[in-house]
Amino acid sequence: MAENHPAKRRFRWTPGLVLGIVLMTAMVLVGLLAPLFLSDAAEKLTANPSQGPGPGHWLGTDDFGRDVLARSLVATRLTLLMTAAATVIAVVGGILIGTFIWLAPPRIRNAVLRVIDAAVAYPSLIFALLIAAILGQGAWSAVLAIAIASIPAFARLTANMAASISQRNYVSTARLLGVPGPRIITRHMLPNMAEPLLVLTATVFATTLIELSSLSFIGLGVQNPEYDFGRLLNESLVNIYSQPLQAVMPSIMITVAGLSAMLIGDGLAAATDPRGGRKFGSVKTASEVPASLRADTQSLVEVNNLTVSTPNGVPLVKGVSLSIHPGEVVGLVGESGSGKSLTAMSIAGLLPEELTVTAHSLRLGELDLRKKNDPRTLATSIGLVYQDPGTSFNPALRIGSQLTEVSRVHLRQSRKAAYGRMVKALADIRITQPETRMGQHPHELSGGMLQRAMIASTLVTDPRLIIADEPTTALDVTVQADVLRQFRTINREMGTAMLFISHDIGVVQALCDKVIVMNGGKILERLTGAQLAAGDVRHPYTKALLAATPSIAERKAELVSVRAEDFTYDEVPDEVPSTAVLSEGKE
Repeated sequence: MAENHPAKRRFRWTPGLVLGIVLMTAMVLVGLLAPLFLSDAAEKLTANPSQGPGPGHWLGTDDFGRDVLARSLVATRLTLLMTAAATVIAVVGGILIGTFIWLAPPRIRNAVLRVIDAAVAYPSLIFALLIAAILGQGAWSAVLAIAIASIPAFARLTANMAASISQRNYVSTARLLGVPGPRIITRHMLPNMAEPLLVLTATVFATTLIELSSLSFIGLGVQNPEYDFGRLLNESLVNIYSQPLQAVMPSIMITVAGLSAMLIGDGLAAATDPRGGRKFGSVKTASEVPASLRADTQSLVEVNNLTVSTPNGVPLVKGVSLSIHPGEVVGLVGESGSGKSLTAMSIAGLLPEELTVTAHSLRLGELDLRKKNDPRTLATSIGLVYQDPGTSFNPALRIGSQLTEVSRVHLRQSRKAAYGRMVKALADIRITQPETRMGQHPHELSGGMLQRAMIASTLVTDPRLIIADEPTTALDVTVQADVLRQFRTINREMGTAMLFISHDIGVVQALCDKVIVMNGGKILERLTGAQLAAGDVRHPYTKALLAATPSIAERKAELVSVRAEDFTYDEVPDEVPSTAVLSEGKE
């Protein structure tokens, strides 16, 4: 059937962006045309030195009879070329260093960050003066000096932004899928840093323009017979009182160039924000329902004596052992910081690099998870559902391209086939208008839709194991109920094994076949879901967790004790607690 792709987001033209482009276009045109038509007036010595403004020379002449206005306009070309070159070197170098260090091993990352911190401690202009003195006088020596001096600050700012993005769930998933480092940078990091990077680039351009002019002004930059704005200011210094107009025009040109760069940077940053106005089309296609997983009488996941330690040797997970059979839902329950997520991410291989993982055995089927495995095998064997759906998707990309990436890259499906299969998966999990949703950005979907979309994306690869790391914590009670029913449906109809992590013991007892209670990085008690629901527990910690979870009877008693007149029509209490949302579906 015909496929209508979503229309591209309309570019938003702001007044500042328009003004900046107009000013910069004028500067560029001056830089291109002035040397062609005004070089003779700007460079030819005449018998009219130090004249004031007049019909033949609007801003007068300098000590050698050269037209001041013509020299200022002709100097635009060299000034812009030098500034653009230094900016490109600084920006590219800063981005490469600032992003790649977060994909490098921790020791290299820390060493590079310390070097950057030391370089940033020196003012960039002082650093540039030192480099220029070493390289010698000249235009391109000044360019290199300014560019090298600007790299550390840009790298530091880029690294600060990349540090946060590199820890996002969608970057962790990309690593699990085996996406190469450069691809992670170009697809996930840079798009989400585009707005501040554009502003920073514009700032660097304006700052570089001033610093290059400063080097030329003190004699370390452009040398005779070449001239830029800084050189012209240097020449006008001796006549600043008798002919002040000789210094006015270069100063105006510097101001206009810097202002236009800042306006363009700010305008482009606003235009790159994906939260602008959009129009969407629709897609009409179909795909096959994912095949069911084969049952197995042996354990699918085996974790034996798992230990996770910090670089200082402090154990965070202490000798954890567990197993999961196909078609079984195993719950890890405990308060925050008990080691649940560390245990689960050890199985997925997504722990931070600085942590040390050891285990007697750690396997998923025939895969030894202590070793490096084929990314395609891992990506299609393990499905991940994270806690916060808002941080699990790249906000700079549309939902469709993210949901179909695994199918296209690891299942070798065509774009059309992957798109159709994902639309069917979204419809199966009861997401309305799935064709439209595929063309939207994450912020345009509710938290419940994003969570269901994430669940649907894990199903298209027929995973052997789904790891759900507190998937309902960020959702309201109604959406929690719907998401948990989806998990139960997946488990029953497809036979998918699940590791469900939560600190809500009521949700765990409603969903899970087996429950493992953790605290302080250790397993305290192993129960069945029925035992937990019946309160048949032994460990004091488990009893405390149960005591902290209100029962249905207690909730009803609370509601009865509240007088009806205490509520307005806008203040209706919840009638069913979250711990009971699956009671009717749990057999």
